Amino acid sequence: MSFESDLRRMEEIADLLKNENTGLEKAIKLYQEANELGKKLSRTLSDIQKQAEVVTSSDENVLETEPLEDDGE
Repeated sequence: MSFESDLRRMEEIADLLKNENTGLEKAIKLYQEANELGKKLSRTLSDIQKQAEVVTSSDENVLETEPLEDDGE
């Protein structure tokens, strides 16, 4: 699945868990699925952050890149 489809599935799971008609067994399975999706999405975001670069402009109007600084989050 793509990042976007995984995120949509997380939203679907959240809606299902909010629904009072969702039984306990189903809710537990949905929670487990959401937990695994959350880990996958977190890894994807971490990988993207590692690859991201900030484009800066030097005095000579030449574009340069530098690694994106980690703000600790």
